[in-house]
This record gives sequence, structure tokens and C-alpha cells, in this order.
Amino acid sequence: MPAIFDVLPGIEVPVGAIARSLAQMWENNAADGRPAPEADDARAMQVNFVLHLGLNTTPADATAQFDTVVKFARRYPSRIVVLCPLLADVSELQMRSKIYGECFLGRSKADKRCVEFVMLSYSRSARPHLENEVSICLSADLPLYYWAHRFSASGRLADYRYLLGRAKRVLLDSAIAPPDALTYPWPNPSATRDLVYSRLLPVRQSIGQFLSAYAPARLAENLRAVTVAHADSLTAEGRVLLAWLRRRLAACGAAVDAVRFTSAPLAAGERGSLAVRFEYANPAHYFRWSGDLASAHAVFEADLGTGATRLSAAVSLLAPEMALSEAMFF
Repeated sequence: MPAIFDVLPGIEVPVGAIARSLAQMWENNAADGRPAPEADDARAMQVNFVLHLGLNTTPADATAQFDTVVKFARRYPSRIVVLCPLLADVSELQMRSKIYGECFLGRSKADKRCVEFVMLSYSRSARPHLENEVSICLSADLPLYYWAHRFSASGRLADYRYLLGRAKRVLLDSAIAPPDALTYPWPNPSATRDLVYSRLLPVRQSIGQFLSAYAPARLAENLRAVTVAHADSLTAEGRVLLAWLRRRLAACGAAVDAVRFTSAPLAAGERGSLAVRFEYANPAHYFRWSGDLASAHAVFEADLGTGATRLSAAVSLLAPEMALSEAMFF
């Protein structure tokens, strides 16, 4: 199986010549009539972005995440560094680099933006030199955002204190991260954001908008149980959605410590992706929502003492590049 560094696009260049090679790449593009910046300000960057591909990343997964970052950069021009650790340990210090550039149109034909990528492959023995090399590749006056993807252990990732400590946001995906990823004592824990929570934004908005039609006290009064059922592939989404509901119901005044909160797989034969149920002391009162991501269709059903209501709605998760921006900026 090829190394993740080898499957990513770009031109391999000496590590010590990254800046010079990027400039030469654009000069060569312009000379050949290919898209290139017409002026330095055409590469105006908004953020530094580091994508750290962990040891559990496969080549196909690496390509998919690289494509996600490219789509993100088309909306938010970034200086991007992709870190690719070597799976096999080697005794000698080994570091390789690639550069990649892409130009695209912004909001108008006159708004052309070009972004630059640097890929760094490194052995474990080269690890002490990595952060120095990364710092050279980044712009000192731009905020840093750090996405750690498929890392194998929280303790091992914690060694990257330069990135974890300096980053304005540290992005993790609790669906694929180690179990302790969200509770681990990171150097800057307040900066940590979960991509599962971010991609649930349309679901949270839809449920929140429906429930906002009811007074908070009506939602909280005599609430006995809240259940989130999920498809097998959406266990993390079910867990995160349940935690969000608990926080919002507490804000409505519910005595959440007396309420049974449960996240469980969908019942055998039950179709869909996610489902939410509120149960009350009065069995005539209820709230139910079910969503099927495959068909993008959801259904609300409720009777909280003001009459039964049934409503159809759309449902989706945020696209990966949109979930990145949600986690980074909001």
C-alpha cells in the first residue's frame, strides 16, 4: 500500500527550498499559460490551516480529506500544510515535501484567488524538527487552525504542543477519534471543536426551530425521558445530539438530573437515520422527530397540550467542507 504522502498531488521539492519552489511553480504556470496569480495580493490568505493525517489514515481517506480542504480553501483562501507521518518507523531522520497550487474564481470573474499547499512527510526520528519546519511554512500574522484526523492515541497527539497550543481552533472528529479525545487535557482545551457537532448543524437548527414554537416551560414541565435513536453508522451523531438536547432542555428549565436520557440504535426494522423522542408524565403529551438522510426527509410529530401537530421537513448533515468552516469560525 502506498504511503499517504505519495498519493497526494503535488511536485516533490527539497524541504529547504519550499518557499523558492512555490514561487518558481507560479512562474512556470504563468509561462506555460496555466492559471497563476497576476499579483502578490491574488494570493491573499485569510488563515493558516494544518491538516494532520494520523497513522490510521488510509491513502483513499487521505485523498478524500485533501479534497475537502481544497473545497474549503475555495471559500476561505488559506495557507495549508498537510502533515503525513510515516507508518513504518525508520531509524534515520527523514523528511520530504511536496508543493501544490490551485487558482479559482471568487465571487466574480475579476476575483481570482490562488492557494498554496505544502505536504510534509516525516519519520518519527524527524519529529523534533517538524514544528520548526511547519512554522516556516505558515504566515506569522494569520490565525492558525489545526485539524487532527484519525490520530491513533490522544497521548501521542499531545506531543504536538506547538500546534495544539497556538491554534485558535483544534478540530477533532469524535466519530473516529480515540474515546478520550474530547476529555483529554489538551494544552488549550477551550479551543477544541468536534466536527460531529458541526455537521449536525442542519438537524439542530431544524429541531430547534420547531420546538421554539412552544414556551420553554411547556417543553420542560413533567418531562420524563429523552431518547435519540440512531443508525449503526451514526453512533457519534446520536451521542452528540443527545448531549445537545440535554443542554437546551436544561436552559428551558427542565430538571435534567431527573430525566432519563438515552442514546441507542434504531429498533430492529425501524427505518431512517436518526430519531428523537420526548416522553412526559402525561402520556398524551409527546414530541417525536425522525430523519432519513438517504431521502433527505424528516417528520415532526408533537402534542404538548395545544393539539396534535405533524409536519414534514428536509434533513441533511453539513458537507465536510462546510462542517470545517462551522467548527472553525462559529
